[in-house]
Amino acid sequence: MTPTRSLLAVALGAAALPALAHTGHNDTFNLLTGMAHPVGGLDHLLAMVAVGLWAASQPGKLRLAAPATFVLAMLAGCLLGAGGGALPAVEPGIALSVLVLGLMVAAGSRVPASVGLPLIAAFALVHGHAHGAEAPAGSLASYMAGFVLATATLHGAGLLAGNTVLARASLWLRAGGAAIAACGAWLLASSL
Repeated sequence: MTPTRSLLAVALGAAALPALAHTGHNDTFNLLTGMAHPVGGLDHLLAMVAVGLWAASQPGKLRLAAPATFVLAMLAGCLLGAGGGALPAVEPGIALSVLVLGLMVAAGSRVPASVGLPLIAAFALVHGHAHGAEAPAGSLASYMAGFVLATATLHGAGLLAGNTVLARASLWLRAGGAAIAACGAWLLASSL
């Protein structure tokens, strides 16, 4: 997909009504529903891809540190949510994550890991809480495995896309980050 088509796809996605992934509780929680959760809403999808895109602008081992940080913090948030622990403003926090992660992609390597990784961890905690708060305790393990797999796949797709775009022109990557941030601002306004 060309950079122009990628930006068009993001813009069309942003024009749709919010597709928030936490619209209610499902009766069945298993590997497949876990895998579907991160791709079931624009908010999760954009945040996961943005982590991979930002990671592409980082040097060396930091390329893998961002996705790993997200997955680990997301698991902690899931356990917190499944255990009944409360986090304030989860939906606005998820929308804010799309905005901030998009801005991080737009800024590229100018956001140091000492700032980016704690932000990624904080946002992952909120995303994980949303996952965990919806899952019944009995099927939590397979559900968690599903959304970890989907999340890692989306991070990998973002990393691959970021590497491809960076090899050609970082301007396109920054424009994509700005488009993600714009979607995040719209999602945030919709969640308030």
